[in-house]
Amino acid sequence: MIHFNHVNKRYPSGYQALKNISFEIAEGEMVFLTGHSGAGKSTLLKLIAAIERPNSGSVVVKGKNVATLKNSALPYLRRNLGLIFQDHKLLFDRSVFDNVVLPLQICGFDHRDSAKRVRAALDKVGLLDREKAHPVALSGGEQQRLCIARAIVNRPAIMLADEPTGNLDADSAHDIMGIFKSFHQVGVTLLIATHDENILQQFEGRKLALKHGELRP
Repeated sequence: MIHFNHVNKRYPSGYQALKNISFEIAEGEMVFLTGHSGAGKSTLLKLIAAIERPNSGSVVVKGKNVATLKNSALPYLRRNLGLIFQDHKLLFDRSVFDNVVLPLQICGFDHRDSAKRVRAALDKVGLLDREKAHPVALSGGEQQRLCIARAIVNRPAIMLADEPTGNLDADSAHDIMGIFKSFHQVGVTLLIATHDENILQQFEGRKLALKHGELRP
């Protein structure tokens, strides 16, 4: 499903974010990407989504080398991905419903099907009764749930989450991880970057450990 082969990423500043990274993630796996702040976790996730491109090596997602994809092909790649990054990028001038429907509008879904998908996603994360609220009226945990709803509304095969519980209290973090676990149980492939030891101890999943841009055994 995801295959990194001798991947290196150096930013224009000269900073080497990732060094000779190789690993595979099988379809349906739940994998935790661990490591200190600055270890390269966010960069690795961005390479999968082709938000960043490697300097060398290949990043293969569902059989396609995303490192060499043309920009015109990126929307098709990202339809298979649910992306949850630390910067929520919520639209605070729009309702919960309108935040979640946006990816479907971009993909050209008709209004009726979009509405069904949005409400199904909101129901999955426990926000169906808040669809008319604006993000500013939501708690931190609810905003994170909103991000998850927006990420799953396209029904992606792969979900990438960057520190999804980083700013949440223990109970909210556990609830968010419960949502991810339910996705895993229906076959979604998950790669979750976290340094939350409580999460790593409570939830089963293979672990990939980064340290200063290198994978540790």
